[in-house]
Order: sequence, then structure tokens, then C-alpha cells
Amino acid sequence: MTLLEVRDLHVEFHTRDGIAKAVNGVSYEVAAGETLAVLGESGSGKSVTAQAVMGILDVPPGRITGGEILFQGQDLLKLPEEERRKVRGARMAMIFQDALSSLNPVLSVGYQLGEMYRVHQGTSRKEARARAVELMDRVRIPAARERVNDYPHQFSGGMRQRIMIAMALALEPELIIADEPTTALDVTVQAQVMDLLAELQREYRMGLILITHDLGVVADVADRIAVMYAGRIVERAPVRELYAAPAHPYTRGLLDSIPRVDQKGRELNAVKGLPPSLLSIPPGCAYNPRCPMARPVCRTDEPPLYEVTEDRASACHFWKEMLDAP
Repeated sequence: MTLLEVRDLHVEFHTRDGIAKAVNGVSYEVAAGETLAVLGESGSGKSVTAQAVMGILDVPPGRITGGEILFQGQDLLKLPEEERRKVRGARMAMIFQDALSSLNPVLSVGYQLGEMYRVHQGTSRKEARARAVELMDRVRIPAARERVNDYPHQFSGGMRQRIMIAMALALEPELIIADEPTTALDVTVQAQVMDLLAELQREYRMGLILITHDLGVVADVADRIAVMYAGRIVERAPVRELYAAPAHPYTRGLLDSIPRVDQKGRELNAVKGLPPSLLSIPPGCAYNPRCPMARPVCRTDEPPLYEVTEDRASACHFWKEMLDAP
């Protein structure tokens, strides 16, 4: 069952220097119990798309100029703000990348967790505190009953991220958006957080959108991947097929830049150049200034999202050559 469907979404920001086109026709869908990973460099539009879905986009300067966001068939963009607020938190929730700045430093974590129940369900303070302890136990925070009155700065980075996960799970939403949930965590803690998310997703049958720039993080947890560049999805594919044979040069560049154990001592491959300014996206394919396969048509004609197979798509004029490449 399709849980969320984003159709041809456009978002722009009005700045002193001009209009920044942050999201340019993004479309994807997520089913119940499925994990969609959204990949791309910083500035590719991943987080802005998620904020538009959640209804937390800064307006102004941001503005949704086109598209639909269907949650269980209902267009969220047409809902009054009061109705949108009832969806946010209760039916879809978001895990932010910087737990320390996302949590209120002057309120205990127990109070902040319990607030979800007090606001949305009208529970008493005592019951809300008891549920906060249950949540902290559920995400495996040691000595939850003793630590429920502690403040965010008293927890480690990994424990704060678990608190953010607990907050997102509080009302058992059907969809969770995790925006860089392992940023600034060491590798061991990253693995623990991702394993916890995967376990909770299976238990609650949630849809999960995992936003990241780290392909290594999503290899074992994602079902499908959408790769974004300059506000567009440039490739969409099941995870195993994308890793085995990318159909877009940008995806190939991201995969080649992953450090590998069997290449110890060699120079790390990197995607040369920088992403384009969203104030002046190049004509044709936005990736053409950095693309080793770029040809004259790439500089003049913007490639559509070609259907590679029933489950795959690529915004590259030469996707067939990409698939045939060794």
C-alpha cells in the first residue's frame, strides 16, 4: 500500500541574490514497511523536500510553487494548517540530524518526550512521564527511570539520537523521515542507531525515508534509493541493482568515492568539481560540468527521467552506456 506519494514537487527560495530553485520536479513514493533512501551531496534538495513533506518549510523565504504531497491519498498541501498539525507528529514524524540543537536544553528529556502525549492525547503529567520512561527503555537507554529527569547535555551524542528516535516513535506514526540520523556519530554508534531504526521499523511496519549522503550507511537497510542532484532525482532504483550497476554518472561517482578495504593506500576517487549554484543551474543536464561522459547534447537538452526497467529510472541521455560500462 502506498503511504506517501510526492508528485512533481517544486520549491524555491527568494533571496537578495535571486531565486534559488531548491527542488525541481521531485517525485517519489514510499509504501508501508518500506525504506526509501534519498542520497546526494549537501545542497541537492534532500532536506528541503523532507521539510516540504512535513510542512515545516520556512515560509518565507521558502515557497512551494507546484506539485502534490499525497499522504494515504490526501493532498497535504490543501489541508488547513490546523489539520496539517494533527498529521505532523501523530501520523508522520521526523528525526533531525543535530539532536543537541533539536532538543530544548532547559527542559528534561522526560518532559520533552511526555509533551507528545500531553499535547496530542491529553494525558496527565504522571502518565506522560511513565510513557517517556517506556520510550527510553524501548530505544535502549540504560537506567531510563533514573535518567528521565536528565537534560540533553547530560547524554552522549548516540544517546541523544536515541531520544530523538523515541520522540518520533511516541505516537506510533505510519511514516518517519530520518534526516542524516547518524551525522557526527562514530562508526560503531552509527551502526547501532541504524540497527535500532531497522528493528523499530519492522516492529511498527512504518514507512521510512532515510536522507543521507553516505552510501555505506544505507546499503543494508534501504529497499530503494533515489539519488538527487541540483534539486532533481537523477536516478531511482532498488538498492541491489543500483549498487551492482548504476545508470547515471553521478551515482557512479558517489559509489566510486566510498573508501574500500581492498584499496588501502590508493588515492580516494572523488567527484571532481562542485555542485552548481541553485541560483543559476546550468542548462541541459545540471551535472554536465562535472560529468566525464558529457557530450554536446548534455549541455543543451535537459534529460527526462528515462524508464530503464519497471523499477528503475535514470536522468541521463546515455544510461544504456552506463549500464554496459565495466
